Amino acid sequence: MEPNIIHADADLIVADKPAGMLAVPGRGPEKQDCLSARVQCRFPDALVVHRLDMATSGLICLARGGANQRQLSRAFAERAVCKRYVARVIGRLPAGDGAADGWQLIDLPLGADWPNRPQRKVDHAAGKPSQTRWRFAGYDAAQDTTRVDLEPITGRTHQLRVHLAALGHPIVGDTLYAPPSSVSRMQLHATALCLPHPADGRMLEFASPPPF
Repeated sequence: MEPNIIHADADLIVADKPAGMLAVPGRGPEKQDCLSARVQCRFPDALVVHRLDMATSGLICLARGGANQRQLSRAFAERAVCKRYVARVIGRLPAGDGAADGWQLIDLPLGADWPNRPQRKVDHAAGKPSQTRWRFAGYDAAQDTTRVDLEPITGRTHQLRVHLAALGHPIVGDTLYAPPSSVSRMQLHATALCLPHPADGRMLEFASPPPF
């Protein structure tokens, strides 16, 4: 299980992370093997800019050197980066009455669910503002699942997972927010990434088809 390097230049690296691989080291010696460590074996100056959950696969960006890390982190903070995900959720999620382009908005504040850590929850009293755009992409009647496109506006922990579960349609294979499933992995994949190059600002676009 190796991350696929789909782009590398003097300033940044874009990798395709497999499901089940940590993005950064965890606590304890058994959690030191991760995407960042493996990329650093080839590119010692690679630094993490953003993360994906261990169970999520797909595109992730690393900066080469501290100056590029700061530049890319600023682009994420200023929402100059566009990330798109594909998920398969339980049940039929209707197309609804969104905008003409089909996109709809989930606007639910999220916070820690301390008694059930590491879970997060919708928390209208103390949660942080959290927004996700979603679009119906197809229904599989045989499996009773809906494929959806997702664009997080904010970047809260487990945001996509909690927002979809809050709609009553958790992601297939999600071990924290969905019923037990026989699928081998969570059906969530970071499929597109568009970001400004840290050296000259030109927009770069990357794509990775979902493996489900």
